[in-house]
Amino acid sequence: METTRLAVVSNRLAIVVKKGDDGEWVIKSGSGGLVTALGPVLRDRGGLWIGWLGANVREAMSDGALAELLARGSLETGYTLEPVDLTEEEIQKYYFGFSNEILWALFHDLPSRCNFDPAYWKVYESVNTKFAKAIADNTEEEEDYVWVHDYQLILVADQLKKMGATRHTGFFLHIPFPPLDGFVRLPWRFQILDALLQYDLVGFQTVRDRRNFMDCVRMLVPGTKIVGHGQVIRCLTPTREVLVGTFPISIDFKQFADAAAKKEVEDLAWIIHANLPERQLILGVDRLDYTKGIPHRLHAFANALQRYPEMRRKVTLIQVVVPSRQNVPEYEALKHEIERLVGEINGRFTEVGWTPIHYIYRSLSRVELLAYYRTCEIALVTPLKDGMNLVAKEFCACSIEDNGILILSEFAGAAAQLHHGALLVNPYDIEGVADAIHEAFSMDGETRRTRMKKMRRSIKKNDIFHWVNAYFRAGIAKDLSQFPVAEFFVPKPLSTLSFDEPF
Repeated sequence: METTRLAVVSNRLAIVVKKGDDGEWVIKSGSGGLVTALGPVLRDRGGLWIGWLGANVREAMSDGALAELLARGSLETGYTLEPVDLTEEEIQKYYFGFSNEILWALFHDLPSRCNFDPAYWKVYESVNTKFAKAIADNTEEEEDYVWVHDYQLILVADQLKKMGATRHTGFFLHIPFPPLDGFVRLPWRFQILDALLQYDLVGFQTVRDRRNFMDCVRMLVPGTKIVGHGQVIRCLTPTREVLVGTFPISIDFKQFADAAAKKEVEDLAWIIHANLPERQLILGVDRLDYTKGIPHRLHAFANALQRYPEMRRKVTLIQVVVPSRQNVPEYEALKHEIERLVGEINGRFTEVGWTPIHYIYRSLSRVELLAYYRTCEIALVTPLKDGMNLVAKEFCACSIEDNGILILSEFAGAAAQLHHGALLVNPYDIEGVADAIHEAFSMDGETRRTRMKKMRRSIKKNDIFHWVNAYFRAGIAKDLSQFPVAEFFVPKPLSTLSFDEPF
């Protein structure tokens, strides 16, 4: 293929436009694993990112002001930003509705949380069509490789084909893919499966996810044959051939390790520990979400303090919860449950000069996050289910003294890579997690260093660039080096940034 440019398509753009404290509109970097992972890949390579801005700023800004803001964002990120507009109804039914009340819950094996509202499907279809139109308008058939990300945009390749736009397309699912007995509950199971099979390459985080997908294809798409073995296999349906592979996502290891060694991070790490002296610090960092298992984790920590009284006054759990979907009642209820448990545990175990849990409900700056990664001796990463979980890898990258220990859920995708060094736990097993906390607390320094060095070597070898190269080699028989690095980046002229045309 002559593909020379990468177009990344995701639900959210890599930036967030919002009003600053002074009332002026400002650009902030987007959050989440995808932006962290792909930012270094697209930067200064003439790349394109298509996505929703995350807020209906168009009503509050003139087209010229928004275009200027996005042009500045393109200069800061090093790649072109192309926004897709969503109406309030689309946000509610496509994003909060079909994507999160159906796919997110079902794909995380929580069908009881699903709301199979038929109205959601129609809007999900129309929004995917809108994204497909944005792709068709901003990419070229032979020059661009369109890499679509995650469960919100499963239908994009199918919609592109329906509108006659031929593109080289790949899809990567960042969340788990459910087993057959879970997937068949989806009323639109045939449409979703057929849409995934319209991509040239479909990528999953783990072998388990790919196996679940292939089981569904075998059962629901008669006449399908599976050929090959290894990282990438061929799925031969009655109508086309699709490549299906496993590509565990990772981080920019060097960037995290180098940043963790900087003086400002080191100084803040020292301050954190100085304020909580003579104890081991246990770190939990999670977005507010029921899949992260935060209440289970708090129960396990309380169980450890109850059953291992020698840990009291010698450990503190720092639980950071990053606000998410604050207008959704279910998430607000989860926040209240977490805060109730924190208060209950602190009320039960607090002694003079020692509070067992320090609870932080806000986003952390990058320096703060790196300082917590560096100074905390134990990371408690216990999601009920997770596609990968980059927090686990970031913690290891920032443990530059090799003195950290990772307690990791066996249901996180990262467990497949880090099981030789981490303490794997079942997050539903309260006593089992409590035992792991005590084991980590009691572990000698040499064992910790041996375990952490194994994990850091693995993450360094299999970093974000390895992930991208593996995907590109499978999808377009190229690697990252064949995407040109620009000497300097020039975004589209403002005059060509049109925001009036409907998608």
